[in-house]
Amino acid sequence: MNDNHKQLFLEEAQELLSELENQLLELEQAPDDKELIGSVFRAMHTIKGSGAMFGFDDIAAFTHEVENVYDKVRDGQIPVTKELINLTLRARDRIKLMLDGPPEGEAGEGLTESEIIAGLKGLTQGGDAPTPDKKPIGKGDPGIVISRDKVTYRIRFIPSPDIFLTGTNPLLLLNELSLLGECIARAQLDKIPSLADIDPEKCYTYWDIILTTDRGIDAVKDVFIFVEDGCVLTIDTIDTGSPEDRSPGYKKLGEILVERGDIGKEDLGKVLTEKKYLGEMLVEKGVTTPDKVESALIEQEHVKKVREKSRANEESTASIRVPAEKLDSLVNLVGELVTVQARLTQTASVLHDNELAAIAEEVERLTGELRDNTLNIRMLPIGTTFGRFKRLVRDLSNDLDKRIELITEGAETELDKTVIDRLNDPLVHIIRNSIDHGIELPSVREAQGKPGTGTIRLSASYSGASVLVTVTDDGAGLDAEAIRQKALEKGLVSPTAELTKKELFSLIFAPGFSTAKTVTNVSGRGVGMDVVRKTIDMLRGAVEVESERGSGTSVTLKLPLTLAIIDGLLVKVGGNFFVLPLSTVEECIELIHETDELRNGNCLVNVRGQLVPYIRLRETFGMEGGLPRIEQIIITEAGRGRIGFVVDDVIGEHQTVIKSLGKVYRDIDGISGATILGDGTVALILDTNRLSTAA
Repeated sequence: MNDNHKQLFLEEAQELLSELENQLLELEQAPDDKELIGSVFRAMHTIKGSGAMFGFDDIAAFTHEVENVYDKVRDGQIPVTKELINLTLRARDRIKLMLDGPPEGEAGEGLTESEIIAGLKGLTQGGDAPTPDKKPIGKGDPGIVISRDKVTYRIRFIPSPDIFLTGTNPLLLLNELSLLGECIARAQLDKIPSLADIDPEKCYTYWDIILTTDRGIDAVKDVFIFVEDGCVLTIDTIDTGSPEDRSPGYKKLGEILVERGDIGKEDLGKVLTEKKYLGEMLVEKGVTTPDKVESALIEQEHVKKVREKSRANEESTASIRVPAEKLDSLVNLVGELVTVQARLTQTASVLHDNELAAIAEEVERLTGELRDNTLNIRMLPIGTTFGRFKRLVRDLSNDLDKRIELITEGAETELDKTVIDRLNDPLVHIIRNSIDHGIELPSVREAQGKPGTGTIRLSASYSGASVLVTVTDDGAGLDAEAIRQKALEKGLVSPTAELTKKELFSLIFAPGFSTAKTVTNVSGRGVGMDVVRKTIDMLRGAVEVESERGSGTSVTLKLPLTLAIIDGLLVKVGGNFFVLPLSTVEECIELIHETDELRNGNCLVNVRGQLVPYIRLRETFGMEGGLPRIEQIIITEAGRGRIGFVVDDVIGEHQTVIKSLGKVYRDIDGISGATILGDGTVALILDTNRLSTAA
């Protein structure tokens, strides 16, 4: 088997398992939802069939057992219960483990396949053996159907006039037909006699039906299997669902009426010369009935909508899989191109060559478009991460005997893939803390007048060049006094220190800090929030906590949209260049040397009535040389609020391609990377959050 095909199956199976987990969690909340039950069944069936095709026979055999159970659920023989959902989630985890393989040296956690199968069979009242037609499909079995296009059929059903005498109700047949897919039926009444001639035991109505289904024509014929001998049944395919049938065109009204036999070609020819609406003209001439014209119009509109929907689905799913390494390589190459373009622009400016300047301007425009498109390729909706936490909340709330609802908002907000990958662990720690420390037990909540079910809200939204990811709970909130006492015990603050709520709450991110009285397998070791702070700092982001005792806690992560290329403000101190992320910069003001001396060493500046502390980069990095008479203060929004950075000169905005530092310089506080300027000079990128914290 081709390794590329096998890898493709593994990637698709992982996507299916992720969707399956979400579907099972939704099914637990809506156990009677037939569509969700069908989705779970189809996911299992696809994994089974594809697994067998690509040589994963153990996965195919195991998944087949689960599929059998959901076949009975689909038929109404077994109800959807919490036990069934639990076992199916365990089966999903087991399939994922079988795909990935257990970690080296470990056997894998959770129930084994045999234990899961035994549990499922216990739910089927004794574990019925699989029926012959449900046997697992082996390799090369032609019965494997991974996907099938939806086909649209035109059906004319003329029942026998004596159909009622056989005990058959035609409407029940139409209802059964509607279960196969999207169905529109139009009753034709032109054969109904006058009232005096009607026999109440006879059926005079017949139907024109348009059906779009993926079940195949045999399933359509099976609906009429018991009445086909006594009726007139015509089934024509009018749209195959194939790419050839996805053109925007559709048949004209006259063509449909001729195809169905409602009118002859000669009748159509008689009225085509009239400058009137064709349907009206056909009825006026007595060629056909209004019901048949309306039925043809319904067919015309239905086919049009089906084709539009098919084209939209085809466009939305028209994508290719590209390994992340190739995307990273592309971004690096674009970064190099941006650097070269900056050198070209600077060279053109120095040489004062108008023709070269025009070329440099065009290259800059094209490079900018290429950069934006390349970065957009790496952008993914953050909902891909949000979906993982439903299972976490469900399992932890069950373990802790709590009732918790997870609400997600802004799942369509996009972030760089690298940021999303690194965001998973911080969010896990924050949500676990909310569940364990924040949300109270149902009895405690009800005694306080709160609903017994707690709520955790996970949201994402854009904020300039950043994304805000917020986790909010309606639990007990943070105990400010307990945090202060713990901080005093650990020597993190002095007894006389006066801290604001914001400063006090920021202490929970200190290594080993925890106010929990007991250590559990969920939290209490003071490790989780330390991981949050370190990870967010590595992402050049910021974290902020707000809380009200008894009302809940909100943790907000401010993250950059991308880690590859940023807009920065280029500044100069002595002979060295630095870049500050432009998204953090608020304004620039002057600092006159003589005025600064009058402050007696107090590094504070009055900005429109507000005192803002500032840091001299020259002193921070130990640079020698005399101070200019007028310096510049860059006012930024950092982790602890507004803070200024004093520099010699502000060069201007600069598109910054971020280069990582070598191992020797990787852990330097206040420096997050470097970039290369147009003349080849290296400029260091400042981490304003770390610099403000260190100060």
